Amino acid sequence: MSGGGLLAGQVALVTGAGGGIGRGIAQRFADEGAAVALHHRTRGVDDLVERVRGAGGRAIALRAELTDEDACARLVRDAAEWGGGRLTALVNNAGVQPVRALPGMTVADWRAVVDANLASVFACTQAAVEVMRADGDGGGGSVTHIASIEAGRPAPLHAHYCAAKAAVVMHARSAALEYGPYGIRVNTVSPGLIDREGLEEDWPEGVRRWRQAVPVGRMGRPEDVGDACVFLASSMASWVSGHDLVVDGGVSARPTW
Repeated sequence: MSGGGLLAGQVALVTGAGGGIGRGIAQRFADEGAAVALHHRTRGVDDLVERVRGAGGRAIALRAELTDEDACARLVRDAAEWGGGRLTALVNNAGVQPVRALPGMTVADWRAVVDANLASVFACTQAAVEVMRADGDGGGGSVTHIASIEAGRPAPLHAHYCAAKAAVVMHARSAALEYGPYGIRVNTVSPGLIDREGLEEDWPEGVRRWRQAVPVGRMGRPEDVGDACVFLASSMASWVSGHDLVVDGGVSARPTW
């Protein structure tokens, strides 16, 4: 996709916009005309805000700790107030992906991942739905959760992450069912391996194996995920809800035996 104004007039909140995937999503939303509220926790997003504004768009940086339910509600409220009382799209991208073997994993380890990857999705979505329902223009909007292909394909040392992402997919389906009557669509995007600076140096064997396995022959890019999110937030997806859009270069199509 290129900047064609698919999201013109929309106000979007992207959580975890300080990371690579979050930045890619936020940039693509801005490219397509949305006013974008960029959530971050530790990584600043001021440079991205300035880039969007420099290109004639609207953007704001908002900081919040999403393991705090009240902070999630404040974040959504602040984004909507900045948007003139409107919020038409939420992308729940924020999350963590630590490595830990199940033997020796503590309940605290488990809860930290579930809270960051799942509880935050629940809390932000619930808060966003209240704003979208109350929109004076008639309500409605879209919510997109960033899940993972690991929701259906477990990976070693990622049991807590895989379980949380699987739950994210089911939350979206349940939310699509219950929030649909309010004109709110809820979907997930499940990326495969997305490139980042230093990934090949940090995990050369994994990158090599991925490239051998993926039919299109490359790693994903943050903008690949962003394009999927733009589609789901646009009018082109007005009849798409409860769907998991896999963005993995076809790797999930490979046989397992």
